[in-house]
Amino acid sequence: MRRAFFAFAVIPFLLISSAFAGDAEIKAGQAVIDGQLKALLADDGAKAYSFAAPNVKQVFPTVDAFMNMVTNGYPPVRKPQSYAFGKVEQTGPGSIIQQVLIVGPDGKDYEAVYTLQQQPDGTFQITGCSLRASNSLST
Repeated sequence: MRRAFFAFAVIPFLLISSAFAGDAEIKAGQAVIDGQLKALLADDGAKAYSFAAPNVKQVFPTVDAFMNMVTNGYPPVRKPQSYAFGKVEQTGPGSIIQQVLIVGPDGKDYEAVYTLQQQPDGTFQITGCSLRASNSLST
């Protein structure tokens, strides 16, 4: 009987603890995206590149290559007028998908979906970003 009580007492604690861990991971991931977007706005390519995960750096091995890709392929991400975090999903331990709602330099709405992965040193880095025009209407 004591074991059953212990299990019922511990399970809610474990669920609460994992929820807090999830919140901390989500906040850490959002801080990485925010840091990269602010670095892009400040034309600080080296800092923006520092938030990229090893898989991205393998494809774009220099700051210049990375910045050319962002500038030519992701203008709303490169120079957003504004942005806000949307839906977020933890897809596993240390793995996050974060929606970012962006008003691009053209004044149009976009949705960027970032994937982030926790690195061996505990930090999060951006493993990918997909961008599409948003279906929402601006007023």
